[in-house]
Amino acid sequence: MSHVVRKYFVDFEKEEQWLNDMSAQGLALTEYSWARYVFEETDPGEYIYRLELLEDDPKRPKSAEYLQFMEETGAERVPAGKKSRSNRLYSSQRWVIFRRKASEGAFTIYSDIDSKIKHYQRIHRLWISLAVMELIIGIFNVMLIVLNNSAYIYRINFILGMVLIVLSILFVLFSVPVRRKITKLQHDKLIRE
Repeated sequence: MSHVVRKYFVDFEKEEQWLNDMSAQGLALTEYSWARYVFEETDPGEYIYRLELLEDDPKRPKSAEYLQFMEETGAERVPAGKKSRSNRLYSSQRWVIFRRKASEGAFTIYSDIDSKIKHYQRIHRLWISLAVMELIIGIFNVMLIVLNNSAYIYRINFILGMVLIVLSILFVLFSVPVRRKITKLQHDKLIRE
């Protein structure tokens, strides 16, 4: 029997923990899309889940090679939604969810500090890129009303611009904990060396 859960995450570690908690309750993730998870009933704790932001689009050779390597280690990639119109964009994104049978032992993606740092840096760059993009578009929209003597149509641009500027601030705030984790890992690396 399928169970659909709608939930939104900003922190991938919390999402990963939640997926593993669901697995412990006997629910295995079979499909996901933006804020929508589909589970099937299974034996409790059958799978271990890991999330990763790939360096590149999954269709590119380097990422495809990495995904093949992960399959060879016994991990499988959870499908990112059906190819419906609403999920097409999401299914081509770089975020992937891997699962592996718990009976195969511990499942970790990153074996060293450097690979963890690189992963967090990719996530940090994603948040900052989104923030910069939204800020530029937001400022452009706000400037339209300033340059056009506040005509009615440009008031909509002003409102949209302000929303985008607030969204860019949110993206920066989402990046702060990731930046802290990078700094902590870099500090840990210096201590070990």
